Amino acid sequence: MSKDTIRNFCIIAHVDHGKSTLADRMLQMTGTISEREMMEQVLDSMDLEREKGVTIKASAVRMAYTAKDGQVYELNLIDTPGHVDFSYEVSRALLACEGALLVVDASQGIEAQTLANLYQALDSDLVIIPVINKIDLPSAIPDQVAEDVSNLLGVDPDEVIRISAKEGINVDAVLEAIVKQIPPPKGEPDLPLRALVFDSHYDSYKGVVAYIRVMEGSIPADQNLRVMSTKADFRPVEIGYFSPGMTPVKMLFAGDVGYVATGFKTVQECRVGDTITLAARPASEPLPGYRHPKSMVYAGIYPVEGEDYGDLKEALEKLQLNDASLVFEPETSQALNFGFRCGFLGLFHMEIIQERLEREYDLDIVVTAPSVEYEVTMRTGEVVRIDSPAQLPEEGLIETVSEPWMSLQIITPTEFYGTVMELVTSRRGIFKEQEYPAPNRVQLTFEIPLADLIVDFFDQLKSRTRGYASMDYQFLEYRPGNLVKVEILVGGEPVDALAAIVHKEDAYHKGQRLVSKLKELIPRQLFDVPIQASASGRIISRANVKALRKDVLAKCYGGDITRKKKLLEKQKRGKRRMKMVGSVEIPQEAFMAVLRLEED
Repeated sequence: MSKDTIRNFCIIAHVDHGKSTLADRMLQMTGTISEREMMEQVLDSMDLEREKGVTIKASAVRMAYTAKDGQVYELNLIDTPGHVDFSYEVSRALLACEGALLVVDASQGIEAQTLANLYQALDSDLVIIPVINKIDLPSAIPDQVAEDVSNLLGVDPDEVIRISAKEGINVDAVLEAIVKQIPPPKGEPDLPLRALVFDSHYDSYKGVVAYIRVMEGSIPADQNLRVMSTKADFRPVEIGYFSPGMTPVKMLFAGDVGYVATGFKTVQECRVGDTITLAARPASEPLPGYRHPKSMVYAGIYPVEGEDYGDLKEALEKLQLNDASLVFEPETSQALNFGFRCGFLGLFHMEIIQERLEREYDLDIVVTAPSVEYEVTMRTGEVVRIDSPAQLPEEGLIETVSEPWMSLQIITPTEFYGTVMELVTSRRGIFKEQEYPAPNRVQLTFEIPLADLIVDFFDQLKSRTRGYASMDYQFLEYRPGNLVKVEILVGGEPVDALAAIVHKEDAYHKGQRLVSKLKELIPRQLFDVPIQASASGRIISRANVKALRKDVLAKCYGGDITRKKKLLEKQKRGKRRMKMVGSVEIPQEAFMAVLRLEED
């Protein structure tokens, strides 16, 4: 097919604004999927994606569309993830397109993630086609939303296409707009091959399947290819395109979107953002923008039963085959024994991995409180990165501890302005600026430490604004802070899984609240159990779990007082001996207490 009739586009939208439903309608209307094969959210292959109404993995599909002028066009839809945690994957998918559909919910209007992805699309010089979805809802206000979109993009409100993807109303106008407004791909077929990898998945028969957009040159099925960042050469097992299943072809040309089955055994060998070229005639330099996905949130994952350790390791390895951004390494904890320290792109990514481990691999796991990566400058000048409070060196050896700060954007109806301000400032946030993208909506920009953002901040924001506020955040910088480690000692023994790095001003209150919480959660033993919180080398809070008492005086009725004293003395000696050999079982809820402190 001629390059002039190819259109590569993606759909950008906030979570649950109808992006997957619109993709379903397009597949139906172009005859890519028969009515028999049709189901809700065709491109969302995971159960979790369907339940949460959010795309987690990017996917691509080729559609043949006959326009009103009789010309047949090849439409390549690249479905991008909708959550802020996957912003790097979104940026790669946008680079593979020439245009984007901006889908906005007719009842909810513009949200923070819509804006974040829109700015990325504008940075990538994409043609934006605004679409208002869900006009069939009783609460829809399409004219007002069209006005907001026109202010944002500088287009005429009447040009904004109004549709209902669910009912199929006016979706043909969207297809016509794609054909007319989005330009054909530019790449030269005679240049050395450069193909952008915008996603990948693992297939047990074909190895790693890389989703690619051919920028320049062409890919033959029978020649050796090279991954430019690792210099790894391979002979493709198969090349082809998605329709939406894999359809093999002999050749992919400049402008095409398709896949290359590499035969690689791990996703690390062919990462998102990498460039594929010909081994015999390599390109001089890779496509710009490639970087390693960086973990922002860390947590320990431990099996509840020690014998499940091997199964957990196997499950994490299988998940990593499809998700190169998940990193893990073995670690041991005095309280939880053997497990893994895992790095995630964000809290939503962590939640997805946790749910997949429990559902798909049927594992009972304990996940410790999430923490962030700190930068520790030692007195010797050496800089050490730590992602667990247990790794923090002795206080006397440390010059400074720096923590990651984020730039946070919140879009909320103006009536919740005060409550949002109060929430952010209580989490050490610093107000920077505000804008009004629409008459009754305000966009607030803050700087906030990531450590205060990852623990239930999003839940608090949603509950305080009745679900109307939305947020987006990007990494800003590492800043030195007055940070200390709060350690918890149970029975005089430090419990590493309960340690936390907190701001010095909060150390006393956090320690006190955690000790009070643990006093309720730790079961009573036959001896007194002291629970202490320590920071900067001194105890800052203490509580005792009282011993279960046996009434030793029950059999001693009447007689001399010395008989009673003798029995009580004997009991005291027994308690002392028991304390020396007894160990305290700490229940699972205690480890989650660190997380729930914010809610009290």
